[in-house]
Amino acid sequence: MRIDQNPLFRKVIVPWYDSEAACYIAIFFMFTVVLFGFAGISAARENIAYHEHVWVPVFLVVMSGGVIIFTTIRLIRRYSRRFSK
Repeated sequence: MRIDQNPLFRKVIVPWYDSEAACYIAIFFMFTVVLFGFAGISAARENIAYHEHVWVPVFLVVMSGGVIIFTTIRLIRRYSRRFSK
């Protein structure tokens, strides 16, 4: 992270993609992907012809769940650093 050039106040400049709003938006969209993946799993299990393709929605659920977990950990660390000072 870059540091502001003002010598009186050294404030860390957070990129837009690492801001709290971007993290919350990413969590929201990944949650919708999780719901979409669960719908895909149920649709693939209902039709016998699609049983071999159930790995695609499972992959979506696992990957978006990982993004949700890691983004939540990032936010928790950010809050803990902010309130520990």
